[in-house]
Amino acid sequence: MHRPTQLLCAIGVCLWFALPAGSQSTDGGVLSRELRDHLQAESFGIVTAIRGLPLGVRDALQRLWGSPTLDIANPEDEFQSTPAGANPKPTRRLIAAGCSNDQHCLVYYERGGSDHTWLVVLYHWTPDESRFVWGSTAPGGLATIDDVRKAIVSGAMKGPAKIW
Repeated sequence: MHRPTQLLCAIGVCLWFALPAGSQSTDGGVLSRELRDHLQAESFGIVTAIRGLPLGVRDALQRLWGSPTLDIANPEDEFQSTPAGANPKPTRRLIAAGCSNDQHCLVYYERGGSDHTWLVVLYHWTPDESRFVWGSTAPGGLATIDDVRKAIVSGAMKGPAKIW
C-alpha cells in the first residue's frame, strides 16, 4: 500500500515541474522598464505582409492562436470583422509589423468577431527559435509600427489579452 502512494506522489511532483517548462507564457502584463527603453531606441524594418515575418514568428503566432493554419489576413485583405458564421475568411488581420536587427519582431493586428479587439505581440527570434516576450491588448487606430512602438513605450499598453 505504501509503494503506490509514493509512486503517485513522485508522478505528481514531476508533472508539477514539467507543466511550466512545456508551456509558452503569454501573460503580457506590464512591460519592464528595461525592455521599454530598449524598444524606444530600437529601429524596426517595416514588414508589409505576413509572409515578410520570419518563419519562426509565423509558427509562434499560429501556436499562440491554437490554430491549425496561420489565421491572419494581410493589411489590404478582407477578414471576419463580425461574429463568425460560415465565413471562410481569416479572423485576424495584420495592421503593422516590424523586425529589428537584434531579432525582435513586433506584430500589431486586429481580431474580428463579437469582441473586436486590437492586439500587439513582441517576439524574440533566431533561426533556431522564436520566443514570446510580451503581448497586450492595444488601442485601435494605430497605423504604423512606429505608432505601435510609441504606444508601448508610453505605457499605454499594460494588460494581457484574454483572447489572442
